[in-house]
Amino acid sequence: MTSTSKIDVVKLIDESPIGKFQWWIFILCGICMVLDGFDVQAMGYVAPALLQDWHVDKSSLGPVFGAGLFGLLIGSLVFSMVADKLGRRPVLIVSTFFFGLCMLATPFSSTIQELITIRFITGLGLGAIMPNSMALCGEFSPKRKRISIMMLISCGFTVGAMFGGVVSAALIPTYGWQSVFYLGGVLPLIIAGLMIVYLPESIQFQVLSGKSSSTTWAVLKKVLPLQRVPEDAELVVAERNSSGVPVMALFQEGRTVGTLAIWAVSFLNMIALYFLSNWLPTIAKLAGLSLENAVLVGATLQLGGTFGTIAMGGMIDRIGFKRVLVPCFATAAVFIALIGHSVGAIALLFVIVFVTGFAVVGGQPAINAMAANYYPTALRTTGVGYSLGVGRIGSVIGPVVGGQLIGLNWGQESLFHLVAVPSVFIVLILLFGARTVQAVPANPAVAH
Repeated sequence: MTSTSKIDVVKLIDESPIGKFQWWIFILCGICMVLDGFDVQAMGYVAPALLQDWHVDKSSLGPVFGAGLFGLLIGSLVFSMVADKLGRRPVLIVSTFFFGLCMLATPFSSTIQELITIRFITGLGLGAIMPNSMALCGEFSPKRKRISIMMLISCGFTVGAMFGGVVSAALIPTYGWQSVFYLGGVLPLIIAGLMIVYLPESIQFQVLSGKSSSTTWAVLKKVLPLQRVPEDAELVVAERNSSGVPVMALFQEGRTVGTLAIWAVSFLNMIALYFLSNWLPTIAKLAGLSLENAVLVGATLQLGGTFGTIAMGGMIDRIGFKRVLVPCFATAAVFIALIGHSVGAIALLFVIVFVTGFAVVGGQPAINAMAANYYPTALRTTGVGYSLGVGRIGSVIGPVVGGQLIGLNWGQESLFHLVAVPSVFIVLILLFGARTVQAVPANPAVAH
């Protein structure tokens, strides 16, 4: 190999086995996602205890849920574009440190308005976690395992949300709802410190953005210790760097239909997902379940999502998104509707909620992976971030409108029938409107 040799780093990673250093990156990002899921869902788990402690009307928590999710929306949109310009690593570290501090500040709230404010600010930091974690892990993964790995990392979110339910059920009766936020604040600060020391920047991003250096070579040698890559070779990525405003590029080079389809599916699923995540424990408590069982119903939703994410990742690598997600969301529509008929039967309720979580919560990481797989390196974080950002418009609508309907004393059957409707539309979009999202559009230019 001569000094003029060019080495495509993406192809090199694709052709190599997954090494220990890559798994260390996946673990760090996965833990970050666990904390993201824990902190995003924390408000839903403390809601029954907070209502009891503050003696406020249940509908007043709708804006609190909505504020946190609106912050997530803004954070996803803004910091995903920042990451595609500055890098995944710095944005991920700063965001983790930031939301940890915000979680520690949350228990000092004494009014609903203060809670709304702090949850919005916390959401800004949380919004950057998922797009950057998925992009970073996807860029260190070989193509043959990329979807499975990205969904496995995404599984951290549902594990964290489930873990939050179990921990909340244990902590709240003894230490109060504030203890959930203290725990959710300390752990991110520890992980942020570890990421400063051990988390590398994406090799693809460094090469594509012209920031490759001796550090890039050091990371490449750790990722591919068995490959002999001469340092006088030129590292390249078979993509063109994006100029201008990244979000506009999401609609260029044949990506318009695919982008709109991904956005629509993410938006619709998050309406149902975040209504269920935020209101299910409270609805179960109002239906007569104990506080502990009501919280565990919410945890069961996330447990189902964890199993769903793990099960669907390998299937998608083998047979594609459409063949997996169409039956997934058809199942979601049926089982969401069944929740309203089973709240009074606790054993049946747990089974139905588990299956619902398998499809709805487990389906969201697949949607996120579909976005990450669809866009090239220069747009990957922006693509995932905007998919999540648009989706989180739905995540705001679901809990807020749900709170209004609950305040109007809608019957449980009618309420859950309505929540099932978005899943029906997702099936239709996947069947008739999302044919272009199975693969990344061709982009033949090579970046050095």
